[in-house]
Amino acid sequence: MTSPARTQVRSGHRALLVTTAALPLAGWTVHAVTLHRRLAASHRDPLTGAWRRDAFTARARRLVARHDDTVVLIADLDHFKRLNDQLGHAAGDAALTVVTARLIDWAGPRGVVGRLGGDEFAIATRISPRHHDLRIEQLGRLLALPVAIEGEQVPVGVSVGAATAHVTGTADLSALLRAADTAMYAGKHTGIPVQARPGDPAAPSVNGRRAGRPGTSTHAIRSAA
Repeated sequence: MTSPARTQVRSGHRALLVTTAALPLAGWTVHAVTLHRRLAASHRDPLTGAWRRDAFTARARRLVARHDDTVVLIADLDHFKRLNDQLGHAAGDAALTVVTARLIDWAGPRGVVGRLGGDEFAIATRISPRHHDLRIEQLGRLLALPVAIEGEQVPVGVSVGAATAHVTGTADLSALLRAADTAMYAGKHTGIPVQARPGDPAAPSVNGRRAGRPGTSTHAIRSAA
């Protein structure tokens, strides 16, 4: 017959073994979580928190492939160079951060927002067709709100183009981005989001970008967008 004292010792020994074994596991769990966070952070723009181009592209492509109600958008700040020149780069950073936060809030948990570079952003999110026009108008109103910079309410224009597979006839992400880009420039500086037309995915492009867009070899020298 096993004495109570011996049983207690054995139980305590097993508990010690389990605890000792769990310590490395807990350490690896913490390490794995930390590593995951670092990897996720490396895929995000450090200033705005938006996804970097490659990470955005991978996520947006999955959305477009899996859901036919996905809307792809391009957003571009108006006269951003002028804002930097007149108010300083800190003001420009503040504007980028606020605009990104608004885009992320609008896109919601089913969407993804990427910073393609400079003051250019891409968005992909799911919108029910019956709510499509209302949601696009809502985005226009949201982006029209001024941005608080050093205690001042500063107007920051944002041009937006939107494209869907239903209207453009393509579910290719590159084509949808090109169509959204073309639509965005059609309404540049108006503050009104423009929706792509059926022919916009076939707009002439240079290295995947709309011909005449800043950064392409055919872009004429003009004032900054």
